[in-house]
Amino acid sequence: MVEVLLGELLDAPELGLRLLHSVGGVLDRPIGRLVTTDLLEPGRYLSGGEVVLTGLVWRRQADDSEVFVASVAGRGATTILAGKAQLGDVPPDLVDACRRYEVTLIEVPVEIAFADVTEYVAAAGSAETGARLSASLVRQRQLLSSIAAGRSLDELAARISAEIGHDCRVLTPTGRHVVPGPGELDAAAMDAVTKCFLTADRTPAVATAGDAAYSLFPVGSGFGNRLTAWVLVIDGDHNQWSRDHVEAVHELSAIAALDRARRDEGRRALRPLVADALALVESGAPQAEVAARLRQAGAHSERPMVVAVAELRDDGPSEVALSLLEDVALTVGPAVVAPGRDGLLVGFLPSTPELPEHLRRAFGRLGPGLNRGRLAVGISGETSIDALAGALEEARFAQRAAGAGRAPVSVVTSDEVASHVLLLATLPDDVRRTYTHRVLGAVLDHDRRTHADLLATLQAFLACSCSWTRTAESLHLHVNTVRYRIERVEQLTGRDLSRLEDRVDVFLALKSL
Repeated sequence: MVEVLLGELLDAPELGLRLLHSVGGVLDRPIGRLVTTDLLEPGRYLSGGEVVLTGLVWRRQADDSEVFVASVAGRGATTILAGKAQLGDVPPDLVDACRRYEVTLIEVPVEIAFADVTEYVAAAGSAETGARLSASLVRQRQLLSSIAAGRSLDELAARISAEIGHDCRVLTPTGRHVVPGPGELDAAAMDAVTKCFLTADRTPAVATAGDAAYSLFPVGSGFGNRLTAWVLVIDGDHNQWSRDHVEAVHELSAIAALDRARRDEGRRALRPLVADALALVESGAPQAEVAARLRQAGAHSERPMVVAVAELRDDGPSEVALSLLEDVALTVGPAVVAPGRDGLLVGFLPSTPELPEHLRRAFGRLGPGLNRGRLAVGISGETSIDALAGALEEARFAQRAAGAGRAPVSVVTSDEVASHVLLLATLPDDVRRTYTHRVLGAVLDHDRRTHADLLATLQAFLACSCSWTRTAESLHLHVNTVRYRIERVEQLTGRDLSRLEDRVDVFLALKSL
């Protein structure tokens, strides 16, 4: 698509075009595809945004104008260029039809062939393409020179932001700001951006958060795993930008890919040191030796820390999980992460009161992009260098509890497993499945056959402390409907939910699902 505006075409003195009807803003838009036709109903050959050139051969009577314009407008074409040669003038019924269907209409004089119009657009587009390529090469040289001079990615992003008039940021799907731009996005905007990037059918994509729009461009080729990708987040909708501005963003993307490769290489060089430190912790090595190795890997071993253990099941190689844990670790400190002897990923993170909730939100953003995979993360309590072995076991135990659930992403702290979660996590999968089937099997079968939502009603009933009124309000049901469903559950399970023992049986079965 060439960047020639319809208004520029109209103003070309050598063409002598005359505007008969204009729709607001269309003259300031680039010309899309030019289509020449004399079919009465050309809509099936249009895909949207075209400028249609017609000699009006199709017009036999006034009603034909309605049919023609309806077909053109129905497929999203924006403009009709009508030649005068066939009829001697553009008929008023065509002008009226264009007004009704909000299609711009331009008259082409007798002495101008449609080939003259298409050649003008092609020539103007070629000239602009050459100028754009020249500007692009200059910009690429300047960006590469800036890298060679030691400029940071933040500085280069600020430069492109100033050039295109839109703020640029570089983020990861967990919400880490590689380049924060003029300021970090708030949590709601970040959630919208990461979800859109992970689920978009194609990129660049446009995410919306409230009244704001953000254009999302993958850093690099865009063909890798989006879970571990970097993404350029630019304020505004790229569909409304000039091609030159879009190309400037693509050039920044290429530069950001180089910057990322450099950073990744640095982290890969530290991984053996982290693996050595982890092996020392697992073997019970002296505290001083562990502390020295962690410091070499970049950790602040003199500060309180927590241990995180993660596993990504059924969604790519272990390298993906390693990159994800490293990425989240970088939001709070150095990425001190390595695979443990059991194949799980282990990270040593600086402790803060907000860390568990921060990890939940960061990892939770990955859920929409996990496909069939499941991410289970366990977090220890705060510890010091002399108690890392115990913290590691805490985190592994919490990770097993997280893995017992069915949510795409589950983050469990060691404090949380001092409950029924701890009990269930210690049971083999086949034991939990057998128990669940014996207690709730009849309810599950009934729901599958009748779609009666007994299971959902039971879950809400227990969550509302067995209150009929609160359960009815939460499900937007009549109280009598709730009573009927719970009575049916009691019949199918053989349990009396007014008895604490039976409620516990059913509760544990629900948590084992």
